[in-house]
Amino acid sequence: MRLAALLMLAAVAATAPARDNPNVIIFLADDLGHGDLGCQGHPRIKSPNLDAFARQGVRLTQCYSASAVCSPSRSAILTGRTPHRNGVYTWIAEGAEVHLRTSEVTLPKLLKGAGYSTAHVGKWHLNGKFNNPAQPQPGDHGYDHWMATQNNAAPSHKNPINFVRNGSPVGRLEGFSAPLVVDEAIRWLDSGRDKAKPFFLAVWTHEPHLPIESDPKFQEPYKDMPEEFRQHHGNVTQLDHAFGNLMKALDERKLADNTAVFFTADNGPEGDGTKGRTRGVTGGLRGRKRSMYEGGIRVPGLARWPGTIPAGTVCDTPVVGTDLFPTVLGMCGVKAPSDRVIDGTDALPALTGKATDLKRPLPLYWRLDMAPPREKVTMAMRDGDFKVLASRDLSTVEIYNLKADPGEKDNLATKDSARLASMRDKLKAFNGQVEAEGPDWWKRLSPNGGGPLKK
Repeated sequence: MRLAALLMLAAVAATAPARDNPNVIIFLADDLGHGDLGCQGHPRIKSPNLDAFARQGVRLTQCYSASAVCSPSRSAILTGRTPHRNGVYTWIAEGAEVHLRTSEVTLPKLLKGAGYSTAHVGKWHLNGKFNNPAQPQPGDHGYDHWMATQNNAAPSHKNPINFVRNGSPVGRLEGFSAPLVVDEAIRWLDSGRDKAKPFFLAVWTHEPHLPIESDPKFQEPYKDMPEEFRQHHGNVTQLDHAFGNLMKALDERKLADNTAVFFTADNGPEGDGTKGRTRGVTGGLRGRKRSMYEGGIRVPGLARWPGTIPAGTVCDTPVVGTDLFPTVLGMCGVKAPSDRVIDGTDALPALTGKATDLKRPLPLYWRLDMAPPREKVTMAMRDGDFKVLASRDLSTVEIYNLKADPGEKDNLATKDSARLASMRDKLKAFNGQVEAEGPDWWKRLSPNGGGPLKK
């Protein structure tokens, strides 16, 4: 009996992934505002699964996306490089020339090379020519399996018709986008991956991006509210439900203990928050999607890795989407490329409470080129508690102390001339370095802001 037990333990040890080879999930919401979850302070939105998840790990109070729109943020997560450096400088219109180039070394490609099974499900939005050999597709960036859309679910989140699985159109799906995407992820966990390997899984939902359509059962908690609120708030609850389904699947398959899960969003909320179904909130921060102010780039950030990230942790250290690349590689024992600039920093010391200052070698930096721009300021850089914002020609420059003024109401540009000059010069120099490395697609902007002009 004792020998049989020992043999059983040996078999389990032989098949279970080692602690230094954790599974990794990056769950990315679309257009989710900094204040759009219960754990982020929203007074009405029901997000019980994400609220519970926040208590099980760390909640980041200063989590940033790498851009104020979707495609650049996604490119930064996969490459660890700021968007103008990796070339995906703005949102990618269907048919546009901009795409994530194969010269960029991606997280799934590196992890696959290190023995991981890899999959992407949900929104892709890293090429204009989706499912077309003229541009790289998810499989060209290291994914063994993928089921994705180019941009938004169409015609809406309800019964989408535009998903493609590994190059083959899926056709009409019955149901709502986020739960459908998670169902695909669970199927892959059960029958698509190599179970002898650890896995990397990207789950990028469409919710709560327009065109919003929410299952009536998720609108029910908001039945006292106008229809547009019911739809938006229900859409976030729909997203939360899908996330809960995935976490439940990990528990049931005994994968949770050795799986690091990151949850965040690609940018701030759409619209102005006063009409239609774009009722996301920024938690009192200035600006929204497409803005260099905090409301456009500060987003929810949650992470759980049992046994490493203490439960109930709150992290006030600034962390940005580019940090996921070196953080995940470090957790998995995989070396980052040494032949290029990596803008992100390994954030695990901050997530585990072992460091309050990541001592970044490169600054937190944002830039967005669209035509016409939403605001005069289209670049930003953070230095400690201070943030500088500027127009591309530096004719407009603003400075804010985010610790004292997170709402960016008090522009210090006329009150602190020395800091103004110093931060403006640093921004100008760093922006020049980034421009010199990346492709110059951004120089050929179309007049309607829908992407670059074709050659």
